[in-house]
Amino acid sequence: MTENFTDWLRGRSEPDWTQVVEHPFTDALFDGSMPDEYMSSYLVQDYQFVDDFLALLGAAVARADRYSSRLALAGSIAVVTSEENTYFQRSFDALGIGEADRVSPELDPATAAFRDLMRDTRDNGGYAEILTVLTVAEWTYLEWAVRAPAKPDSFVHAEWIELHANPDFEEWVSWLRSELDRVGAGLDERERARCLRLFQQATKCEVDFFNAHWD
Repeated sequence: MTENFTDWLRGRSEPDWTQVVEHPFTDALFDGSMPDEYMSSYLVQDYQFVDDFLALLGAAVARADRYSSRLALAGSIAVVTSEENTYFQRSFDALGIGEADRVSPELDPATAAFRDLMRDTRDNGGYAEILTVLTVAEWTYLEWAVRAPAKPDSFVHAEWIELHANPDFEEWVSWLRSELDRVGAGLDERERARCLRLFQQATKCEVDFFNAHWD
């Protein structure tokens, strides 16, 4: 393989990848035209990923092949359980979202599908496969967030962008990519194909999730 593994995966996940990064939902976040009802439903559903995402990170820590990788992955858990969780609670308060919708809302099909993918990868995937799903989830968000031309007035919009477009998050995504590149270099053809299928499936889940809260 003459290119980085992650570039190879992304290049074979079009047009879904570009549809995520340049989705009308994100453009509405940037220019302030996002209706509160759309943002509310999006955040309520997105919050349902947090527990599964933490479990996926935990599985990555358990399956990592070296100590330095475990440290990097463990550090990301602290961010999800602190800054990001605080953002969700403040946004729920600002948008008037009740406790039932925060804790146990009815799941959209797109939410359920992505959670199923995370859980299956957590339970049955190896380190490379877990990294693949984590990389899609984080890299797509970095890519759309850095497109923001200016800071929106609403903190609900602005801080969601800032959580995914800041030097620390950029460093985290860069590490995920380099780690998957490192691990991917040692995979055989069958293992690479498995990672590609997961990368494409996770990217499609991201498209479906944005569509569910925009169409």
